[in-house]
Amino acid sequence: MENSVLLARFIGPYIILIGIGLLFNRKVFRQILENFLQIPALVFVAGLITFIAGLSIVLYHNIWVADWRVIITAFGWIGLIKGAWLIVFPGTLVKTAKLYTENLKLVLIPWSIMILLGIFLTVKGYI
Repeated sequence: MENSVLLARFIGPYIILIGIGLLFNRKVFRQILENFLQIPALVFVAGLITFIAGLSIVLYHNIWVADWRVIITAFGWIGLIKGAWLIVFPGTLVKTAKLYTENLKLVLIPWSIMILLGIFLTVKGYI
């Protein structure tokens, strides 16, 4: 449980900060995404970092229980898979990102959900 609380304290505010930044600065994030996609090395490095973060969570918090801690485990596995995907198939990100840059409303729903998950994890971690 101690690892779960620590990871909730880390992941929760991280998600909230990114989500709020994205929602309030959509045009800036759009430009960041467009610039990011123009540098393949950046996509590769992002894949490495995402893979390492996901693998770290999976190695130390691979808990499949019917409570809130499974959210952290799911984030770990998603990060692991996403990181591996970016390393092996970096070109596929361009296609996906193009959908988001053309229609930023596609970003609003998932990131609104992510902010709620971030608030939930923050509450679990600090209260």
